[in-house]
Amino acid sequence: MKKHIIFLCCGLMAGRILAQTPGGASVQIPGTAGDRVLLPTGWYLSPAGKAVALTSDLPLNMAVAPDGVHLAVTNNGNGRQGVDLIDLKTGLLTDSVTVHASWLGLAFARRKPWLWVSGGNDDVLLRYTLTRDRLTGPDTLRLGAPWPKEKISPTGLALDESRDRLYVVTKEDDALYICDTRAMTVLRRVALSAEAYTCVYNAARHELYISGWGGSKVWIYSTVRDTLSDSVATEDHPNDMVLSRDGRWLYVANANANSVSVVDLAARKTVETLHTALTPDAPTGSTTNSVALGPGDKTLYIANADNNYLAVFDVSTPGSSRSAGFIPVGWYPTCVRTWRGGLLVADGKGLASPANPDAEGPYGHVGAYKTSHHGDQYIGSMLHGAVSMIPVPSPASLTAYTRQVYANTPLPSAPAGAIPPIRHVFYILKENRTYDQVLGDMRQGNGDSSLCIFGERVTPNAHALSGEFVLLDNFYVNAEVSADGHNWSMAGYATDFVEKNWPSNYAGRGGNYDFDGSRPIANPTKGFIWDYCARAGVSFRNYGEFEDNGPPTLPVLRDPAHYCRAYPGWNLDIQDVYRDSVFERDFDSLAAMGAVPRFSTIYLPNDHTSGLSRGAYTPIAHIADNDLALGRIVDHISHSPLWASSAIFVLEDDAQDGPDHVDAHRSVAYVISPYVRRHAVNHTLYSTAAMLRTMELILGLPPMSQYDAAAAPMFDCFTATADTTPYVFRPALVDINARNKAAAPVTFDFSKPDAAPDRALNEAIWQSVRGTAMPAPKRSAFVLVARSDDD
Repeated sequence: MKKHIIFLCCGLMAGRILAQTPGGASVQIPGTAGDRVLLPTGWYLSPAGKAVALTSDLPLNMAVAPDGVHLAVTNNGNGRQGVDLIDLKTGLLTDSVTVHASWLGLAFARRKPWLWVSGGNDDVLLRYTLTRDRLTGPDTLRLGAPWPKEKISPTGLALDESRDRLYVVTKEDDALYICDTRAMTVLRRVALSAEAYTCVYNAARHELYISGWGGSKVWIYSTVRDTLSDSVATEDHPNDMVLSRDGRWLYVANANANSVSVVDLAARKTVETLHTALTPDAPTGSTTNSVALGPGDKTLYIANADNNYLAVFDVSTPGSSRSAGFIPVGWYPTCVRTWRGGLLVADGKGLASPANPDAEGPYGHVGAYKTSHHGDQYIGSMLHGAVSMIPVPSPASLTAYTRQVYANTPLPSAPAGAIPPIRHVFYILKENRTYDQVLGDMRQGNGDSSLCIFGERVTPNAHALSGEFVLLDNFYVNAEVSADGHNWSMAGYATDFVEKNWPSNYAGRGGNYDFDGSRPIANPTKGFIWDYCARAGVSFRNYGEFEDNGPPTLPVLRDPAHYCRAYPGWNLDIQDVYRDSVFERDFDSLAAMGAVPRFSTIYLPNDHTSGLSRGAYTPIAHIADNDLALGRIVDHISHSPLWASSAIFVLEDDAQDGPDHVDAHRSVAYVISPYVRRHAVNHTLYSTAAMLRTMELILGLPPMSQYDAAAAPMFDCFTATADTTPYVFRPALVDINARNKAAAPVTFDFSKPDAAPDRALNEAIWQSVRGTAMPAPKRSAFVLVARSDDD
């Protein structure tokens, strides 16, 4: 049976961030709101406790030393990877060691002053020695040759010191490695049937429990018989686990199911499932990814990464647990642990969206969090993590915290406004541009023309579409890069596998690009928007999306009725105007048969550009080609008999590192239809999820995640009266066939979206277009300083 947390939201009104638009209106934009921070996603942060800022990004795991004073935190993001050491008494960071490719695994020995660390795609385990406030070493235990020669990638680990054993599980060769900590050798490899996340050793039962991240089970390994003896079913994406002190109960976080499985180890079964979202019927999107038990094993603390809170359960009677409330924490909490001073939470993306890179640093003392990026302007590595230190809340405090969590969360509500009478939806996905880069020169919007490098001369159709239909100058992507961007754009969600693995891949530390539907563990449990269409009986067709260099990666798209074989996927050597010609022929053929599907996804990737690669199209040619293709597609649809019942939605999968004076996530988006308010400027804060929600409501689809469920539809862009005046595309004003002649100073990899280093690529583009050095991208100035006890 499932146990649900149900609280009524009361007492707190959601705060608003107000700014003056060029027309003088007040609108909501990301930034600080009193004691809270509004994220570009529309969700708020008001983290409890005090924070210690970390030296880098994406902390995934923490371990408290046996002395109860030192905390090790592993940073596993796109920036510098390694381990930070924090003195819990003072709240000061005392040491930080660099690990070339660390990932998740972290464990202190109890009989020796050792800290074991996973070396990720380098396929090693590192053993550091804790000496006072420093980590020295390391000694190395090698599982195999580094990536790509061997693909092992150790993740979680556990120790049995009585037998000098280290147990290590992996996510690339799906195995358990049993190692001798004295000889520093591998004794045995045991194959598993899916990717593993972590493992926990139970000395009382001489068993090791392994979470099957790529499945829905926990394997049980007998350390006495040296064999996989059994397994217990859980819900989808089991990851972090915690064992009760008596060795009887195992609590397993299930990232794709918003839940925790309570496993009776004697009975070998799950006896109850704790539902951790704010509402019992919430779709996927909590990303339940860490668990910790309080003193006496009476309270379970659960980190929900995508909800930015801890769920709290009374588990004093396992099997009859009850919800107790919620605690607000930082952005994307990846780990929760307990110690004698209370709770420790690793905030994977920190406490705020990054400020201007020139903001004053460095990181302050405990209780202060200021952004300082040390010259790194890349969005993938500037979301520096933090550790929140939170005293165990009293019942009254927990009630107040719970109300705050509800106030921070945009819970689903009935859509405001009527659904326009639209039957055919065309969803066009492009690549990697900020608002200011393209539309910063439109005076009626909130743009910075000094950052606009692809203005009206290069993108006449983007400007005409924004002018003739609606200009959206407060639109934000939910993603940081293309790896999670295509998932957010097509599912309203990126799984914990995607969010936790793309930073290493993008940083060149190994790992395949497994984020385009090709690897099942990376995909949401219920699939992407095409799967929802299939289940609802909504006809659909795909043009190029999730077809990087071959047929579609997803089974739902492989039916010839569901994709256009002639339409190219990712290939920057093929112009988007060619893609448009293929689309037009296919569209006309279907229209002649009365078979144009209700939902079409169209990929136009060339605004990504090839930088200054010799012989490639120039950045301006790429952008102009992309713009012309967009204009022609809209022109063609608007001159067809289907126009009166059509809507075209266009966005970038991500914004990445392009300059924008409001926020790194702000991007260009377009809504085009006879029912769109003509010549309008809309300053409403919208996101990728909001656009998805709008299309879902038009098509009669349910929300795919908590993000699109909670997003306000874009209905105020529409009107009840149709204006069927067709759109006439604007011809290119620059040469779309121009190619780079001189050799670029740096050679980039364009085999996949974002394979090229984004900062360097954007600098090359800026230099090519402007002939000067690119200015530092500007970010929303979010600085959160925790109050002292005397305030």
